[in-house]
Amino acid sequence: MTGCEVVVVALESTLATLEMLVADFTDADLLVRPVPGANHAAWQLGNVICGDPYLVTAELPGVKYPELPAGFADLHGGKGSKIDADGGFLTKDGYLTLLREVRAATVSAVRKLSDADLSKPSSEAMQWAGLTLAHVLLFAAQHTTLHAGQFTVIRRKLGKPVLF
Repeated sequence: MTGCEVVVVALESTLATLEMLVADFTDADLLVRPVPGANHAAWQLGNVICGDPYLVTAELPGVKYPELPAGFADLHGGKGSKIDADGGFLTKDGYLTLLREVRAATVSAVRKLSDADLSKPSSEAMQWAGLTLAHVLLFAAQHTTLHAGQFTVIRRKLGKPVLF
């Protein structure tokens, strides 16, 4: 297995884990906060969707991501996002469709790389995510897992089955 193939496995497997954790969520479940002031799953899904283009475009500007709905990044992005907003969120199917499209664009871009490309230094803007392109791409996968792990707490609050 090549380094690029490992990155693809990380990107695809973390997406599959996230999808498994929200498979039995309703649209209303996506808006349940585990505790006051915490992010609900809808915001977290949107943040993961925003994450790939934010991370990858800084390193691979030619990647063609789907256009996000108007105001989507403002509602779901990092700094300055509207975590406490009550409206403007998508349905579960809307989030998952957009997430699959975004992740497919990332995976497609990685499949065009060589293993040597993975060792190229990351841009100055992405140095916080790691020193090489591989670090940044693997951070995109880790970002997915970070949010997917938060869904387990929401699952418990909702009384849903423990998955693992």
